[in-house]
Amino acid sequence: MVEAGAARRQSTGFLLLYALASAGGAMAYVPFLTIWLPGRMTQLAGTADVQMLGYVTFFGAIAASLGGIGFGWLSDRTGNRRGWVLTGLALTIALLLMVPLAHDIWTLVALIVGWQLTLNMMLGPLAAWAGDCVPDEQKGLLGGLLAFSPALGAWSGWLVTWPGLVSAEQRLVVIALLVASAVLPVLLLGRPRAFPDLTAPPPARASGERPQRPTGPAVRMWLARLLVQIAEAALFAYLYFWFRSIDPGMHDNEKARIFGLALTLAVPIALLSGRWADRNDRPFLPLVASAAVSGIGMIGMAFAAGLDAAKASYLVFGVATTVFLSLHSSQTLRILPRSDRRGRDLGIFNLTNTVPSLIMPWLTISLVPGFGFDALFLLLAGLTGIAVLLLATMPRSHAAA
Repeated sequence: MVEAGAARRQSTGFLLLYALASAGGAMAYVPFLTIWLPGRMTQLAGTADVQMLGYVTFFGAIAASLGGIGFGWLSDRTGNRRGWVLTGLALTIALLLMVPLAHDIWTLVALIVGWQLTLNMMLGPLAAWAGDCVPDEQKGLLGGLLAFSPALGAWSGWLVTWPGLVSAEQRLVVIALLVASAVLPVLLLGRPRAFPDLTAPPPARASGERPQRPTGPAVRMWLARLLVQIAEAALFAYLYFWFRSIDPGMHDNEKARIFGLALTLAVPIALLSGRWADRNDRPFLPLVASAAVSGIGMIGMAFAAGLDAAKASYLVFGVATTVFLSLHSSQTLRILPRSDRRGRDLGIFNLTNTVPSLIMPWLTISLVPGFGFDALFLLLAGLTGIAVLLLATMPRSHAAA
């Protein structure tokens, strides 16, 4: 006979395969968007490369937002998450391999926008699949495993740029192979245990009853992630320039190593924090703690006078923010109001990943030229402080739901 506690646990094998598939998304976009695309943009656009990269970022963010919501909703309606993930994977790889065939700038922009749509055809239903399969008792563990995604994304970028290992012409082929090897195992071998309560439709509404709307905890979680993501997006985009302002002689490889170190250190911390949250039934406390530490890191960055202090402060920020975002992704699944609209609702949550790319440049342009990076970091620390308050005042009843 299976014990009740064991019956409420998804198999470890499926969780590991799922986490690997989720990392496949990061393997797809991190090396492609941060390494290959800027170089190709310079080849095609010349001195207008920064402006054209801005167009790609803007239209790509819109495509990712619409794709996340639309394909998540379609996977809700069809009830076939696995099929959408597989189709999205195939189209993502196909468009990735077509990108080098673009010999003018606007063809490249069109391909990137299409690629963003197909990538979210894969990622949107994949995110919802976790909500269908992972009980609340393991969502902390799931969040810890999801911390591998940004780390593996960074490591894949390091791999494809290793001198002499992969030629520039072969990089996209290697990226495509990495993505396929990460996502296919869960589609072909994943056999998750079924939990009917996780996929049961909501009770039928009485005549005249209003449709169920997003709950207070869902709104709080959405706003908190948006605020933290604005800070993360700003540091992702301007980390290079900030370190250069501290020490103009700092080598690019050293910047990349610090970025990768932060993502790597976050993995065991997220795993331990997630397991602690599961065992103590305190799903939101690690989110509060990691967001608070992230804000402390930004305050340290604002007042850092030397390179050593700057590196240490960034590591505090980078580790804490990665832990927060990983655990937030899994704990969001417990507060969504409708199981039959899980994919759509996660697409709406995905706006917290894309909207900051539209907000962050204006904050930076408004503050950095006149007041320096320290003013930007203090503002971002204040936004993160608001996120801490939103989560710290979450009703305890929802934490135990």
